[in-house]
Amino acid sequence: MSINLKELSSEFNNLKLDYDLKKKNWFNIGGKTKIYYKADNLKELIKFLKKINQEKIFVLGGGSNTLITDQKYNGVVIKLSNNFNNISLLSDDIIIAGSAVSDKLLSEFAKDNSLGGFEFLSCIPGTVGGGIKMNAGCFGREFRDILISVQAITKSGQVITIPVKEINFKYRDSKLSDDLIFLSASFKGFKKNLNLIENEMIELKKKKELTQPIRIKTSGSTFKNPLDQTNKKVWELIKESVPIEKSFGDACISKKHYNFFVNKGDAKFEDMKRLIEFVSKSVLKKTGVKLETEIKILE
Repeated sequence: MSINLKELSSEFNNLKLDYDLKKKNWFNIGGKTKIYYKADNLKELIKFLKKINQEKIFVLGGGSNTLITDQKYNGVVIKLSNNFNNISLLSDDIIIAGSAVSDKLLSEFAKDNSLGGFEFLSCIPGTVGGGIKMNAGCFGREFRDILISVQAITKSGQVITIPVKEINFKYRDSKLSDDLIFLSASFKGFKKNLNLIENEMIELKKKKELTQPIRIKTSGSTFKNPLDQTNKKVWELIKESVPIEKSFGDACISKKHYNFFVNKGDAKFEDMKRLIEFVSKSVLKKTGVKLETEIKILE
């Protein structure tokens, strides 16, 4: 079924056609999307999903691990508004957070309520929804360690709850369908002294700043660590396989962390994609290890 775009844009106030995505991601790379919809609330989102039917969708969170094509994206990009940014205590040790809540805010909220287990989130960019989707983690902790359940909506507009035991979490993957839009999630922590939580968060941030580039146009770890193929971290494989000064246009490798690729000016999508492919092929040729991207490539 083809959509009447004019009718659609008159029916939904927060819908934009041919919307530029370049400033909506950390790389600062990307072109336009056919449809961009900022969902104001659940009722409107259900109504919208039923209207767009079989169109391909991409839910854009914080844009912290996303590389977007410079060509027009022939689909629907959905962004969740601040109404999906609520956070509250369900009980002494359980937090409910909307999927648009930032990982950093979730860690701060847990700290303010003397709940441990969330400290690692203070070092992860992005939102709860994206974190669940990719099972984001750092310093030995992952989303699956704190998650109880996820509330989501299907492409047909059906709201469902998925308990953590039904999610097949892997390293940097949840195996959950791309057609699901996460609405909120519940998390379990444990009572812990506020000062101890604060000190741990400070230590983790120090570690991060020592080893990772910050305040630049990067999208975090480019590749997953190939845990099943080697004991080496991916940055080590890149270091021994690739000339670190290698760049394509303004797309280059961070000298602070070799698994972080950087837009040092006005890199294009093709520049960054060529760098990713070059590094992947070089590592395979030198070490025999096949790398898998951690960042989401939208094209």
